[in-house]
Amino acid sequence: MLDDTTALRLQATRQVAHWRSAVIALDDFENFASASAWANLEHHLDVAIRAQLRSSVQRLQKGADVLQAELQAAETIADLDRVRLLVVRFRRKYLQVETALDFYGDAVNTRTSPKTGALLRACDILAGRSLEQVLRPLGHLTPPILTYVDRGLGASVLRSGLRLWDGRSISVAAAIKVTRHNLGGARPSALLHEAGHQLGFSLGWNDELAAAFRQEFRRDAPDVGDAWASWSSEMAGDAFAFAHSGYAAVAALHDVIAGEERRIWSVPPGDPHPPAGLRVVANVAMAQQFYGAGPWDDLVRSWTLAHPADRAPTEIRELYVRSAARLARIVEILLLRPMRAFQGRPITSLVDPLRVRPDELARLQRDAGTALFTSPHWLWEEALRLLALSGYRAATEPEHATEVAQQYEDWMTRLGRGTQVAA
Repeated sequence: MLDDTTALRLQATRQVAHWRSAVIALDDFENFASASAWANLEHHLDVAIRAQLRSSVQRLQKGADVLQAELQAAETIADLDRVRLLVVRFRRKYLQVETALDFYGDAVNTRTSPKTGALLRACDILAGRSLEQVLRPLGHLTPPILTYVDRGLGASVLRSGLRLWDGRSISVAAAIKVTRHNLGGARPSALLHEAGHQLGFSLGWNDELAAAFRQEFRRDAPDVGDAWASWSSEMAGDAFAFAHSGYAAVAALHDVIAGEERRIWSVPPGDPHPPAGLRVVANVAMAQQFYGAGPWDDLVRSWTLAHPADRAPTEIRELYVRSAARLARIVEILLLRPMRAFQGRPITSLVDPLRVRPDELARLQRDAGTALFTSPHWLWEEALRLLALSGYRAATEPEHATEVAQQYEDWMTRLGRGTQVAA
């Protein structure tokens, strides 16, 4: 039997060796996503993500070297017990870095299929272009976009500029989840909502909207101002998506948040989302205020018939009534109010929702003809309006749903594959 010091050293040596080997495995990114999936990233995105992840692994490797040095220097039982505690601490850091690698690996690996890879590259372009349209005139760089497909109803975003799980690394890319049902359904306008979250975070738009809501309603309806202030980040995303894709964004939002009656009027504590019953009405108000009468009127009519406000809890019902009477002012704050975030301009001075008005989309399709969906020029120059057009047709022509979805998939695939060739 070994003496106490030798026994402790043996176990510490074994554990340190294990974790040093584990770190080496982290440095091979094909342990997390296939080579073909990594190849389906644009070069600049691939370089940015790999550099970020490699930096995290290198810091971990340095920590493993320090751990080895501490082990070699340990002489007493107390020293070895300290090494044991350092191993526990190192293991925690390892798991944090592994979480980041797993997240990005899972996201990249959704591009293993050439078809899905092309569609996601097209989504990268659409989200990136939507941000660039605002950020470039303001003198800001557009962060890389990594879209990935996953299950569920709603999209989400890991924003660029946030600290990752290890507490030190900063996310270099905006990682946007696109749900499977939307990726192939001619309506991934939710990715524009998530891009809007990135914009609101980067420029401070969310906080400015919150202050504007409180200021606007401080005298006649402070409860309305406080409520909408608490929902400012979600409404910024909705406004951004509407400005870029018009009614397509409104209809897609409706279809995602329509659900069980008990959830239509629920407001969980701290939830930044308005109750669905009110959010749909507010989004329709954007279309009504900018476009006048249209299919959105039928949507809101059917919505209020299915979900009358008198079914809401008393507190929410009263807020609904008071908010509904102020929708024009709410829309004005979201889309027409000059903001410091946009250098004293409204968001619509940078992204004009009238360009995706139904008659403008019809004119675009008429003028470009069939080349609109096949020509590299039209695909590149009008990608966002093509998304708005496909989403509008999906919302208003359910009898042609299969045709619209196929047309959407075709031009999105061309867009995604075209950029890979160009790169």
